[in-house]
Amino acid sequence: MPTDIVMPQMGESIVEGTITKWLKKPGDKVQRDEPLFEISTDKVDAEIPSPAAGVLQDIKVAEGTTVQVNTVVGTISSDGEASAAAPKAAAPAAEKKVGPAAPFAPASSAPAPAELKAEPAPAASSAHEEPEDEHARSSPLVRKIAREHNVNLSQVSGSGLGGRITKQDIMAFIEGHGQGQRQTGAPSLSSPTLAGQGGGASAPAPAQAPKPAPAAIPGDLVPLTNMRKIIAQRMIESRRTSAHVHCMFEVDITRIVNLRNKLKSGFEQRNGSRLTFMPFFVRAAIIALQQFPIVNASLEDQGIRYHRHVNVGIAVALDWGLIVPVLKNADELNFLGLQRGITDLGERARSKKLKPEDVEGSTFTITNPGQFGAVFGLPIINQPNSAIMGVGGITKTPLVVTDADGNDSIAIRSVVHLTLGYDHRLIDGAVADQFMAYVKKTLEGWGEDVG
Repeated sequence: MPTDIVMPQMGESIVEGTITKWLKKPGDKVQRDEPLFEISTDKVDAEIPSPAAGVLQDIKVAEGTTVQVNTVVGTISSDGEASAAAPKAAAPAAEKKVGPAAPFAPASSAPAPAELKAEPAPAASSAHEEPEDEHARSSPLVRKIAREHNVNLSQVSGSGLGGRITKQDIMAFIEGHGQGQRQTGAPSLSSPTLAGQGGGASAPAPAQAPKPAPAAIPGDLVPLTNMRKIIAQRMIESRRTSAHVHCMFEVDITRIVNLRNKLKSGFEQRNGSRLTFMPFFVRAAIIALQQFPIVNASLEDQGIRYHRHVNVGIAVALDWGLIVPVLKNADELNFLGLQRGITDLGERARSKKLKPEDVEGSTFTITNPGQFGAVFGLPIINQPNSAIMGVGGITKTPLVVTDADGNDSIAIRSVVHLTLGYDHRLIDGAVADQFMAYVKKTLEGWGEDVG
């Protein structure tokens, strides 16, 4: 008997999911637990493994479609049933290809397993799409742009995971090779603008600026992705729920910058993980949260919930949106544990390997707009947290420095601006300032071993 493929329930509160990409097409062989399709829910984007080994018999739900959990989205037949089932499944599969596509599918999806490379990816935008080179993996939108501008995708270098060609890659290629390749009647391109979100699958160094990304083609109406709809909803809900107030502190982290420069090479050799600035800020926040537990609390049923542990949500910018995975029980981790946990969450977020529980249960959030050059930000609180700390860019600044004898001088120092967004219903301004002053003191007088 064929095995049903169902939309899984990725968490107790999740009632529906959107299929963003099928990684197999009808007639393909699949192994049990092999990635079969990608989904997007209000909690997380994830790859869904095959429930059985056999052959993908048919696809019942097309890409871009949102369905309730436990809905049958396809079936898998055993190898013995495949020969009879495959021809029957071919026609529906072709019809699904010419149906409404998801032009807004994530530009940087997780790489397909090695055994998939011999098969071309299933077309989602048109039944007349020509087969592409196996290395030129891309989204339907990228292929559409390539056709309009007579671009051979095999000539375009992909910066996405597994060499996947993103929209930014194709547009940069077109801009770099002039406008002569455009087909008659194709819309013109506007000037490139800096992407609002960088640091996606290509994983640039934290200090590196994001790649310039051309603006959308004028006249196009691109539907919101499921993730973007959820982000919009959550931001409005947070603004309506919390009484947002912000305070900002200037912090001299010259000591930390020098320490990192001195230790980063040996740290990576010993521990197999890069030494970044983020664990310094996370650790300083944890120490301050332990001194001011109200900042780690939440309003709940006309009362205050004081959380037993510090679960730090760390915002990760993706090519296709923003997600906040959670480092659980961060107060019990040493510095090395924090660095490894932060690195792991970031990598799994970019490769769509997060589970629903990885994005739930945060008690405090940290976001880092400074990695893209922002001096500071005024972040929106991640509900049901009561506070969020924004980390600005690290810059060299002339500061007045006072020595032990009280003598003043001007020195070049490495400075960062930290912003705390807090819910004034729960946290008073004086407490917020005291909390940030403690963070500042911890960072400026850093004396903890980094491992």
